[in-house]
Amino acid sequence: MKIGIIGAGNIGGALTRGLTRLGHEVRIANSRGPETLADLAAETGATAVPATEAAEGAEVVVVTIPQKSIPDLPAGILDGAAPGAVVIDTGNYYPQQRDGRIDAIEAGTTESRWVADHLGAPNLVKAFNGIAALHLQDNGTPKGTADRIALPIAGDDPAAKQKVADLIDALGFDPVDAGTLDESWRQQPGTPGYGQDFPADRLKAALEEASPERTAEWKA
Repeated sequence: MKIGIIGAGNIGGALTRGLTRLGHEVRIANSRGPETLADLAAETGATAVPATEAAEGAEVVVVTIPQKSIPDLPAGILDGAAPGAVVIDTGNYYPQQRDGRIDAIEAGTTESRWVADHLGAPNLVKAFNGIAALHLQDNGTPKGTADRIALPIAGDDPAAKQKVADLIDALGFDPVDAGTLDESWRQQPGTPGYGQDFPADRLKAALEEASPERTAEWKA
């Protein structure tokens, strides 16, 4: 599968390593230019490209950049993707720690709905946002392994969610459906399952216990 990754930080790097290991054709981009990704490209076999070319021909596009940087992405950055391409948003809103205040999110729009609206991406799925990058890179296990780490996914399109679920499974984790994009608050920072390496049963319980009300640490 052709996969574009926009953002080469910790999660972007972990996904580049994992997805190329699975045999996918990965194009990776960041804001500093492809020359800064030479080491990662050499290590993984991924192709480093300008951000405007990352989505070219891709069936899946991963957007893994700070929330505050979403509006700065070039207009039409997803235009070259394959028809019906799935967009994965791995981001989190950290108003005090990094992103500053985003009024729409403070007013109740979920983080990934806000991203989907900015990018014009109806097939957007929220995933990979609540696991440490090194755990994502190193802690995958075969299907059926006891206490296999589970990862939540949220989105509106069942086919898009299934494609992401299949990738999660192939990377060594159990996918857990966390609902629609407007329910993706269940996996945002400050919720019971965020940052926890829970198996599927415990993650499902944590998602049920979650509240849409942000705790003080995660409000602007």
